[in-house]
Amino acid sequence: MRIGCLIFGLFLATLLDTAKAEYALQIVAEDLDFPWSVAFLPDRNYLVAMRTGEVRRISTADGTGPPLKGLPESYVLGQGGYFDIAVDPDFTNNQFVYLALAHGTPQLNGTRVVKGRLVGSSVKNMQIIFDVTPQKDTPLHYGGKLLFLRDGTLMLTTGDGFEYREAAQDPFNLMGKIIRINSDGSIPPDNPFVISQNGHPAVWSYGHRNPQGLAQDSATGKILMHEHGAKGGDELNLVKPGLNYGWPAVTRGVNYSGAYISPLRSAPGIEDPLHFWVPSIAPSGLTIYRGEAFPQWDGRLLVGALVNKEVRKLTLQDGKIIDESVLFAELGERIRDVRSGPNGFVYLLTDSDKGKLIRVVPE
Repeated sequence: MRIGCLIFGLFLATLLDTAKAEYALQIVAEDLDFPWSVAFLPDRNYLVAMRTGEVRRISTADGTGPPLKGLPESYVLGQGGYFDIAVDPDFTNNQFVYLALAHGTPQLNGTRVVKGRLVGSSVKNMQIIFDVTPQKDTPLHYGGKLLFLRDGTLMLTTGDGFEYREAAQDPFNLMGKIIRINSDGSIPPDNPFVISQNGHPAVWSYGHRNPQGLAQDSATGKILMHEHGAKGGDELNLVKPGLNYGWPAVTRGVNYSGAYISPLRSAPGIEDPLHFWVPSIAPSGLTIYRGEAFPQWDGRLLVGALVNKEVRKLTLQDGKIIDESVLFAELGERIRDVRSGPNGFVYLLTDSDKGKLIRVVPE
């Protein structure tokens, strides 16, 4: 019996060593004040947005860089602050960068998208291109993820404001939605409610709680997102135009008090999630890996898990998640953002006042 246990222990240790040997973790930058997102510049340097209201242009060479000048003041309270930063697909020619942030006052605040031209360590000609309406009086649930699609349009996730959950079911209200706009803030003519007029023309999908993961598969073009549930009920969804994803009418979570939000787990006319988590993992950051550095991860979804202080690797096959495993738990830190870099490496941001930008490379 003891020999069998010993053999099993050696086998398990070998599996763990093999998994760990897939990659090495390199610290690119540290002492970042609650970093929220990272974007990649053509010169191989990085832009890191911090929730505390700062963006740094970080050098690949030494991991340092000054805060960018010319950015707007943010409403930094609760979950408010700077959120996602994105680089224009045609950045080489136009130098445009985009930032999602919280703005306003305790009485009236919301999610905003601004755009400007990056010149050295400054952003010039800053302009507001989109505001989420109506505004709210809670410093919670802003969404704030940005994504340029392959057609050049820009998506933004918005939260339900926590106290305004019913707004997520109103397609004319911009809270609890995925928004799709052009890079100048105008509305694409093929958005689902432009012709039907059954919702706000900027709305792409609705019935979301607080989405903080959004990615398009470079191989298939499919758009996936995840959103925080309440106490349980985090969801991974395949995003399609004009569809209702349920919150708060349909959910697998309950209130933090333990009270029911809704008895419904599914309903006609509501899109079921591809995957859900009960209890909650607090998903943050999402990438669909397509790269040569880790061929064994090709097509896998990488999801940051704030509660568990790890990244979940998921295999999507025929519209279903068939496998889920854990990566990077040895860091022992909350993972705020997960990105695939242009070099095929994976990048992580840890969520603290001493946050790190970490590069994952093959061992």
